[in-house]
Amino acid sequence: METIRIEVDRRGVAGLVLARAEKHNALSAQMIAELTEAAGRLARDPAVRVVVLRADGDSFCAGGDLGWMQEQMRADGATRAREATKLAAMLGALNTLPKPLIGRVQGNAFGGGIGMMSVCDVAVGSDSARFGLTEARLGLIPATIGPYVVARMGEAMARRVFMSARLFGADEAVRLGLLAQAVPAADLDAAIEAEVAPYLACAPGAVAEAKRLVRRLGPPIDEAVIAETIAALVERWESPEAAEGIAAFFGKRKPNWSG
Repeated sequence: METIRIEVDRRGVAGLVLARAEKHNALSAQMIAELTEAAGRLARDPAVRVVVLRADGDSFCAGGDLGWMQEQMRADGATRAREATKLAAMLGALNTLPKPLIGRVQGNAFGGGIGMMSVCDVAVGSDSARFGLTEARLGLIPATIGPYVVARMGEAMARRVFMSARLFGADEAVRLGLLAQAVPAADLDAAIEAEVAPYLACAPGAVAEAKRLVRRLGPPIDEAVIAETIAALVERWESPEAAEGIAAFFGKRKPNWSG
């Protein structure tokens, strides 16, 4: 794998590491494919007890890769749907991972980065981290990540940030339910260890079944919901606003709706 790493310690704690630091760990087609494969490997490995999703460099995940976004603008509807389906499959594989998934968040988490946080069972972040569902600035919507974001925040909280594209800090991320806690960067690893340690005293099968149960009791994220989000994203990609927003972004100018 070229865009991620898997590191497993002697306790069975696996690090699932986003390794595109030079690109702020933006989600490329290759990273999406490799994360899907990694989720399958970790799910099947009986030696793995807990998974920590973390990232190299200054940012957790800056959202979608710029090259990937340009490819989607040039693609036809069927290709866009296939790529959105791959992203949905990756998020679904992480969301249903039968191991505790703990997010370690530093720097920036935008767009798809918030989706990655939302499929974690718990996320802990640096108190200097910044967040934002920035899609609407580009004429897009947070569609594929939407079910997981709303399940994490709840509808009322999600409405505060889901469509405004505004940036917010770690304290607000805690209030929104996106982060369990925000700590100084120097304390982040200790805070993650405090989340990991209790699971090592639990029966792995019981943990897996309890996680499966809590997902069933929560908001349904089934094939119909996922298909709806994919269709919504493809429709939005094909809109004049998306064309203008992406062109403005790469042209380093304001879109025509911006004051």
